[in-house]
Amino acid sequence: MVAISGLFSVVIGAFAAHILEAVLTAKRMDTLETAVQYQIFHTLALLGLMGIDDKLLARRWKKNAAGFFLLGMILFCGSLYLLIATNISQLAMITPLGGLSFMIGWIMLLLAAVREK
Repeated sequence: MVAISGLFSVVIGAFAAHILEAVLTAKRMDTLETAVQYQIFHTLALLGLMGIDDKLLARRWKKNAAGFFLLGMILFCGSLYLLIATNISQLAMITPLGGLSFMIGWIMLLLAAVREK
């Protein structure tokens, strides 16, 4: 899943930089860049979670944080990708739920770290 997310974010970023830049407005291009950046950041966060030994951070906490990161990528990044592809402005109402999912994932990691100490 992490590899697919990383690949997808690079493909979308390259497609935007080389093809969509001539088609999209500057505002839409900024929106797309934001979606790609957040997807890359959270793909790296997922990769980092995979590298943390279960003895340092309980598997349950890692799975929960990863789940919220994935949900955030789907809701936040996905809604922005769809907004750009379809121009349906109502899709932007989903985006904050993705942002909230990202925040919950990071809070889960914080709570896990505090709890494990």
